[in-house]
Order: sequence, then structure tokens, then C-alpha cells
Amino acid sequence: MKPEQHPKLPVTPQQIAEAALDARAAGAAIVHIHVRDPETGRPSMSLDLYREAVDRIRDSGSDLIINLTTGEGGRFAPSENDPRVAGPGTTLVHPLLRVAHVVELRPEICSLDFNTMNSGGQVVVNTPSNVRKMAEAIVASGVKPELEVFDTGDIHLAKDLLADGTIPGKPFFQIVTGVKYGCSSTVETLAYMKSILPPEAVWSAFGIAAREYPMLAAAQLLGGQVRVGMEDNIYIRRGELTRDNAELVEQAVRLLDMLGAEPATPDEARAMLDLAPR
Repeated sequence: MKPEQHPKLPVTPQQIAEAALDARAAGAAIVHIHVRDPETGRPSMSLDLYREAVDRIRDSGSDLIINLTTGEGGRFAPSENDPRVAGPGTTLVHPLLRVAHVVELRPEICSLDFNTMNSGGQVVVNTPSNVRKMAEAIVASGVKPELEVFDTGDIHLAKDLLADGTIPGKPFFQIVTGVKYGCSSTVETLAYMKSILPPEAVWSAFGIAAREYPMLAAAQLLGGQVRVGMEDNIYIRRGELTRDNAELVEQAVRLLDMLGAEPATPDEARAMLDLAPR
């Protein structure tokens, strides 16, 4: 999402930390964080921005599980005249730079993208060797990777890293649906994605935009965990912008209650994911 799409999209580290704490008060157990340049609102990889957002959450005394993204720095846009040369929109950097903030700040969880796919006019590039380098650095830092998968091949790649021990322990998969050219936001697709996961895996799923809550319901009914937030959707209902991330969480809690479920506490989530007790 872009700041121009929603006037209250959190941009500064202070706004991001406050949004995380509000989401916790609404029922969230884990907060997934991207940082932005406070001047432009554009996505950033700045360690200082990550440090401030993380420190603000930690200093608050909250029991939230912090999950930092490593998705930035993976885009390639070929130039018009030579597709071997990077054009405007390219962010591709060395894989270890993409996890430098994770190595330094050591959150409990960080995302690890397995997708190589078209995204708009660009390509997201996560080659097996680069994913392996990031996974090794993440694990060596004592951080649990959230295995973010966008299609079936991503799961097969993740299984290879699990099989050879690059990623140890009980895996945690996040199934992304609704991204154009990735897997669709349908119950049939989600059920198939679930069916090829390792049997011991903990998994979660989400949908983009109008499919956020239908896929939340589908994930819960299929035995998975759920995710909502303004990264994925900025509307609380058709045509009405959400107040903030916390309102999306509040609506998710209401829907889960209707389905006979309730959100896990952070400590319950830690137990599910085999994280160290707080």
C-alpha cells in the first residue's frame, strides 16, 4: 500500500510502533513490520528505522511477537534497451543485505520469501541459492523464519531447505493468496496449498483486498492461522476505508468468534511456533 491510498497508513517508526501496539490491544499476537522513509513514504531497508520501531515496541513492555520483513531488496526491472541491465524500479541487492536488520535486531520471527514471480512490470527474484543464504543468516541469528509462499513451487523449494536442515525445527508457513500471478484467493487453491505442506507445519494464510476476510474464514476452517492488516487491505467494508490496522484486527476477532474460534495470545502463539517463552 502507498500513503496516498490511505491518509492514516503508518509511515514513521513511531506511527508503526503505535499501530502495532493498537493491533495487540485489538487481539493480534504477532505484528509484521515493514518500515518506510518518513519523508517520502516509500518502502525502506534502513536499519535505523527498523531499530527505532522495534525499540519502541520492546520498550513499551508489550508481549507482542515481532516479525520483520526481509522482502525488500528483491525486485528487478529490466531496462527497455537491454534486459540484462537493471532499469527504474529495481531494488535487487545482495541477499545478506536483505537480512542485515534481522541479524542486528534479532526479532523472534522474520519473513522469508520463496517466490520468484512477475509483480507488476517487475520480477521478484528469490533464487534457491539466495534464499538459502538468507535462511542460514536468519537461523544463525536465532530467529525463526516465516516461510512465505505464493505458489506451489515455493512450497517445494521450502521442503528442500527443510529436508537438508538449512531450516531446522517445526516450520511456519505463510500462504499468500490474491497477488496477481500468484495463487488465487479461493478455497480450492488454499486447500491444495495446505495439502502439500509438511504434515508437522504450522501454517497461516491471508487474502489481498476484498478477499481478506473470506480467506481468513477459509484458513480458520481448514485448520490454519490467520493474518489481517493494511499491508494487504485498506477497506473495512466495500467502499469504506478502515480506521486503522486495529479495526481490521477487531473485525477479524468478530469473524473468528462467529466461527467458534478466538485469537491466540502471544504466549500461546509462541508455544505453537516452538519459540522460547518470553
